[in-house]
Amino acid sequence: MNSLPADMENALTGSQSSHASLRDVHSINPAQLMARIESYEGREKKGISDVRRTFCLFVTFDLLFVTLLWIIELNVNGGIENTLEKEVVRYDFYSSYFDIFLLAVFRFKVLILAYAVCRLRHWWAIALTTAVTSAFLLAKVILSKLFSQGAFGYVLPIISFILAWIETWFLDFKVLPQESEEENRLLIVQDASERAALIPGGLSDGQFYSPPESEAGSEEAEEKQDSEKPLLEL
Repeated sequence: MNSLPADMENALTGSQSSHASLRDVHSINPAQLMARIESYEGREKKGISDVRRTFCLFVTFDLLFVTLLWIIELNVNGGIENTLEKEVVRYDFYSSYFDIFLLAVFRFKVLILAYAVCRLRHWWAIALTTAVTSAFLLAKVILSKLFSQGAFGYVLPIISFILAWIETWFLDFKVLPQESEEENRLLIVQDASERAALIPGGLSDGQFYSPPESEAGSEEAEEKQDSEKPLLEL
């Protein structure tokens, strides 16, 4: 006798849990899912994300800033024409700043080609440019005579070194993680949209509503009792 109420209680609990799960599924709004998918697809159609565009702008700033400093150095050391001939035509590793400018051009070409044109999602290109820049600048500072040529002997190598490592940090900690997170969100939204499309649209919570027990049985019992009273009196 005790097992029957327990079975009934388990059945009621199972029906309530299944009803809750159906309600959770129907809480998904297909319109909102489609709007999210369209927004993510619109970002993909742009061709390049906002954070990647910012990275490419910073790489361009790197080249322009180093170029500006080099032009200022040419003017300070006796005019552009004379110093340009001295540093480019008669290039000397120990005293010329032209190689630092070429290093900035190298970074710009490799990074723009890799992350703007080819749209790579790997860090190998930025690792290559940063490693080459760091090794060359360390050799330049150790072997050359730049420190004896004034403030630019300190400024240009230090600025180039800092900019290269800022680019590495920005790509590795901002660009790649954010794009990966956006791609995962798109996959989750698409998966939820496919699941919601499999659910019939006509279902609603009202179909799973069970009304309270009717009192018609008790009313019929009262009518029978009232009809039996005169018979008992007779």
